[in-house]
Amino acid sequence: MLYRDFGKTKEKVSALGFGCMRLPIKNDNPTDIDEENAMKMIRHAIDQGVNYIDTAYPYHGHSMDQGGASEPFLARALKDGYREKVKIATKLPSWAVETREDMDKFLNEQLKRLETDCIDFYMMHGISKNNGENLKELGFREFLDESIADGRIKHAGFSFHDRIELFKDVVDHYGWSFCTIQLNYVDDEYQAGKEGMEYASAKGLGVAVMEPLKGGKLAINIPAEVQVVFNGAETKMSPAEWAFRWLWNHPEVSVVLSGMNTPEQVEENIKIAQEAHPHMLTDHELNITKQAKSIFEKKVKTNCTNCGYCLPCPSGVNIPENFAKYNDYFLFGTPEMKDFYKFNYYSFVPEDEQAAVCSACGVCEEHCPQNINIIQELKEVKEFFE
Repeated sequence: MLYRDFGKTKEKVSALGFGCMRLPIKNDNPTDIDEENAMKMIRHAIDQGVNYIDTAYPYHGHSMDQGGASEPFLARALKDGYREKVKIATKLPSWAVETREDMDKFLNEQLKRLETDCIDFYMMHGISKNNGENLKELGFREFLDESIADGRIKHAGFSFHDRIELFKDVVDHYGWSFCTIQLNYVDDEYQAGKEGMEYASAKGLGVAVMEPLKGGKLAINIPAEVQVVFNGAETKMSPAEWAFRWLWNHPEVSVVLSGMNTPEQVEENIKIAQEAHPHMLTDHELNITKQAKSIFEKKVKTNCTNCGYCLPCPSGVNIPENFAKYNDYFLFGTPEMKDFYKFNYYSFVPEDEQAAVCSACGVCEEHCPQNINIIQELKEVKEFFE
């Protein structure tokens, strides 16, 4: 495993980090983690040198406002000496904070859930226009300063899903040590993007990257046109390898988080990470990723990464699944195949989870990190399949 400097923290982190938001589950229940397989995967990754493990308060939960199963599971996975081999990154549920005391309450609860005395990398989760001012008024800076001083956390950072202008304001507002941003070769100008990556790095922040494969869309069942472009390269790589190498090509990127949920993904990603060198791609290879990006941008209708932050829907709509079926047609289908995709939609999305059930309450849009106009998009899904 190769390691990189993590900004002003002076820590060395593995080029590949393990994201604990998409662990294998049982019975399609997000809270029912397949502990036997998930533990084997995490421990194998650590044995191979991965030392950065990322989780969050709501991961593998039923809602964004309740503690999920990810943190307690990680505590169990890191027993038997594994805790000492890694650095834990987790996040304060910023949207659920109503008082200054709430910040301490959540942090103390997370320390217990993770069964640790100190969290190595602690983030304000998803700072945005909607919650940024509230966090300022409640005194998040004092909270982080005190938590570092009393040893409950080691380094303070934030994760981000909003516009570049706000990102720069957030970076400049506090003495952060690191940040986590969404970045991949398709989203290089989306949210913080490459500009944000470079801005944060220049300020001394370590940069962790989430959604490197855009919820798997850059690795699995990619459009035939994209595969043709990849096949034209002299060096043959899998779609996932193209995406990872594009990120690691940037020296500003410290660690790339992958939400691995199969042993095969762990093996492939570790193998790719063994060559995670800055400036590894040739001009020809960088041009190929630009061509692939152009194809994806023309085809994808809804920029959903299947993160699940929008769930549960009060009306029961399975929002990510509706968007996945919708995007599948535009990525892989043809007009002649529309009846097949329509049949597929009504066969595999239960009637009480379909777009038509949406009541336009707007709860989902408050939590969507991609800032998707979900209500309007679901209307379009409904009209398309009807």
